[in-house]
Amino acid sequence: MIAFVLIGGWTLVERTWLYPYDYRSYIETSAAQQRTDPYLVAAVVKHESKFQTTACSDGGAVGLMQLMPQTAAWIAGQLGEPFTEDYLYDPALNIRYGVWYLAELEREFGGNDILALAAYNAGRGNVRDWMERSHWTDQFDEIDAIPYPETRLYVRRVLEDREHYKRLYEK
Repeated sequence: MIAFVLIGGWTLVERTWLYPYDYRSYIETSAAQQRTDPYLVAAVVKHESKFQTTACSDGGAVGLMQLMPQTAAWIAGQLGEPFTEDYLYDPALNIRYGVWYLAELEREFGGNDILALAAYNAGRGNVRDWMERSHWTDQFDEIDAIPYPETRLYVRRVLEDREHYKRLYEK
């Protein structure tokens, strides 16, 4: 009984403080539409904004999935939708656009989550340059070979946290 309470209590702490899953319905709906792992999306949101809808980076990224306004405008164009920067503060739209973009990167990089996350963080052009310079393929799996330390750490942490989200929330 004591072990059950301790384990159950720890799971509650993990779900509440360490791995929150706010906006779960938006994440799961958008992930299903794009055939993307919702736990990967939750881990991206955790690292990008800590689930804060008003998060803004020094570089100009906005909202839950920290989308650059230019990228979001491009996504809106791809989807045939109107766009203003204020839309990025809407959690449903920010998640939908962020998931669409992440899925687009996954398609571009052959389903490789490492490369897609690196591109989400450092830009698809940088990842393409690294691939060309270092002769990487879509089967790339060496996180330590990513040249930007911040991106290396980002990819590693997001992938680790995806496993925590999966363990805590998978049905």
